[in-house]
Amino acid sequence: MEAVSSRMLRSTLIAATRAGAEEILRFFQRSFTVHNKEGINNLVTEADHAAEKAILAVIRKEYPDHQILAEESGQLAQNSAYKWIIDPIDGTVNFAQGIPLNCVSIAIEHEGRIVMGAVYNPHMNEFFFAEKGQGATLNDKPIRVSNKTETIKSCLVTGFPYTYINEPNGPLEVFERFVRKGVPVRRLGSAAIDLCWVACGRFDGFFEQKLEPWDSAAGYLIVEEAGGKVTDFTGQEFSVYQHKVLATNGKIHDEMLQVILGQKELQL
Repeated sequence: MEAVSSRMLRSTLIAATRAGAEEILRFFQRSFTVHNKEGINNLVTEADHAAEKAILAVIRKEYPDHQILAEESGQLAQNSAYKWIIDPIDGTVNFAQGIPLNCVSIAIEHEGRIVMGAVYNPHMNEFFFAEKGQGATLNDKPIRVSNKTETIKSCLVTGFPYTYINEPNGPLEVFERFVRKGVPVRRLGSAAIDLCWVACGRFDGFFEQKLEPWDSAAGYLIVEEAGGKVTDFTGQEFSVYQHKVLATNGKIHDEMLQVILGQKELQL
């Protein structure tokens, strides 16, 4: 049976996150190679690979037997109850454009549950961290979700996938239901940052229809530990292995879900 100290896990997670961030800063606004993955504008850069390599080096030094699920190198299955879920650069299009809204996102899963997560935007020096049952922090200071109780008076954030954007009840239709009622809906280009900004009260809710585990795993825990609520689009308990996510302060969650599902129209 694995004997893993929470303190050591935390130390390694923080070190790995900072190692990835160093590579982000090393490449940012400099020349680097860019390739396209499946779907238009679904980019991967030389910096993504460098950041992932630096992250994996830190993790493997301390925990060579742990499982890995990383955006660029895929899954390394091992006989361990622990899995590290890694996005070396969340917000790669922003990064490639020189927009300083991108981050490292790393979560630790234990026996199928996310138990620790870190999201770090080094351009703004904002390090978000959460441990299951221990609350969430921004630069070591506790954070909480907002207290808004009405969706119509909330500030929301979303993202759009690279594919099937025009499907029925898809991202554009749902987006329109909010903005046509005057609700401010932002799009930052990094789901991990979106989730963290819900956690610290800058946004009241976040919704997206096509996320991967590495996009949502760390931010999901940070929102919940900051007092928020995260579900799928059926209102069921969220799993990082399904694509649709609604994360809110909890107070507007049910109303937002009804709007997303087309069951309610917001009243001005």
